[in-house]
Amino acid sequence: MNQMRKTIMAAAIGASLLTGGAIGAVLAGPLAASAAGTTSAATASTAASPGTFVSNEASAHEATESAAREAQENAGQMPTVP
Repeated sequence: MNQMRKTIMAAAIGASLLTGGAIGAVLAGPLAASAAGTTSAATASTAASPGTFVSNEASAHEATESAAREAQENAGQMPTVP
């Protein structure tokens, strides 16, 4: 009976470690990938998937846009104001 309890406990601990590792990889994976390197705005805009909004951070563009539009861009939203 004692050997059975040890086996069950070892299996439970192993399953717990595997589950915790999987959850950690899911949660920390995107964070590690985003912190892995930096890209410029021009590189980011060419690498974006179709349909993804990418803010234009060029100084000539920034000088002509309103504060409301800049706030929408900073929030990652498609601008709806001029």
